[in-house]
Amino acid sequence: MVKSMVRRIIRIDEDKCTGCGLCAHACHEGAIGMVDGKAVLLRDDYCDGLGDCLPACPTGAISFEVREAAEYNEAAVLANKEAAAGKQEKLPCGCPGTHSKVINREQTCESSRAPKSQSESRLSQWPVQIKLVPVNAPYFKDANLLIAADCTAYAYGDFHDRFIKNRVTLIGCPKLDEGDYTEKLTRIIKNNDIKSVTIVRMEVPCCGGLENAAKKALQSSGKFIPWNVVTVTTDGRILE
Repeated sequence: MVKSMVRRIIRIDEDKCTGCGLCAHACHEGAIGMVDGKAVLLRDDYCDGLGDCLPACPTGAISFEVREAAEYNEAAVLANKEAAAGKQEKLPCGCPGTHSKVINREQTCESSRAPKSQSESRLSQWPVQIKLVPVNAPYFKDANLLIAADCTAYAYGDFHDRFIKNRVTLIGCPKLDEGDYTEKLTRIIKNNDIKSVTIVRMEVPCCGGLENAAKKALQSSGKFIPWNVVTVTTDGRILE
């Protein structure tokens, strides 16, 4: 039987939460999870009330409150950690890969830049999969959005410098992913200050699904945002 008591426990303000996932990453007990793009206190008995998650939240969405809650259950927390560790060994691309983060790149002068064969990554955020990215995240503020078919980065050699640089990157494959991207992209564009949208697709017909989803999202958002479509050929050229 779970014991309850009046104690200090965290409270998450859903309106302030941007879905960045930093609090879930900071919570060593596994009490916080991401549900529909928002941070949620999954179990009261996993929260120790110490608040390691508070300083991790960039929007101040987490605070303390005193209320009746299940007693902190250290044994259950340890068992949950062991179970999670086992899952990560079996699924190396599981939950940790969905944690949202900004990637800060140091500015380098032109003379010190690496040779072309060793060029730097231009990726500025994680995750990048349309299915995994949160609807709201700090990196979406005033962002130039890149919506790209995942094959384009392999087909076009200078993809990072030509397209990823100075943009927030979202990738997907309409032929392999289940469902339609339109609703998710609409929410991202509608709920954030997006400055421009660049759609990069392959010349193959199945990539039309990605282009159409992005166009429908722009229209459904009710916003006037500059956008353009770039098509990459299967032999790695930009189709003019």
